[in-house]
Amino acid sequence: MAERSLRVLGVSGSLRAHSRSSRALRLVLASAKLRGAETRLLDLRELDLPLFSPDREEGSAAEEALGKDMDWADAIVLASPDYHGSMSGAMKNFLDYNWEACAGKLFGYICSSNEKGLTVMDQMRTVVRQCYGWSMPYGVSFSGDADFDKNGVPTNSRIETRLKMLARDLVTYGTIIRRQFLLDRASHEEDTFAAAYRG
Repeated sequence: MAERSLRVLGVSGSLRAHSRSSRALRLVLASAKLRGAETRLLDLRELDLPLFSPDREEGSAAEEALGKDMDWADAIVLASPDYHGSMSGAMKNFLDYNWEACAGKLFGYICSSNEKGLTVMDQMRTVVRQCYGWSMPYGVSFSGDADFDKNGVPTNSRIETRLKMLARDLVTYGTIIRRQFLLDRASHEEDTFAAAYRG
């Protein structure tokens, strides 16, 4: 980590062609890049990820690509629309594929919602906690039609500011957490949860 920038993966969980949550995610990634991070976008609309099945013996090309992106990432931003008070099925399916790849990484959350998206972000945060990932103590929610124009440009300066703040905090705290996790994993100290991830 001392020799390279933080790697931030953005995961878009919307299957809508002109998704506002995806537009917001791109703004966060662009802002993180300005702060020195390397960034990638994983658009689940384009990945064609099969429904998770623990009995599948042979992985698909999409699963292989997903694994490479998760291994590459040091920090991750999850963006989902609010579907009936929960995350999208595509996002839940993505999370079902991941376990150890989440450990020791910081996650941020974005939600497009007319109801503030609190339950959506709480559910994503719960899954990440079960996978031993760290979470930002806040997320960014917005109403797609009210806060973005038809071209996906933010019309609400407060939302734009919060998205930039999320990028800043993710890069800052993500670097600290990931560096310490890797140090703990490389050490011989047993009184740390990172010890369980030594190869």
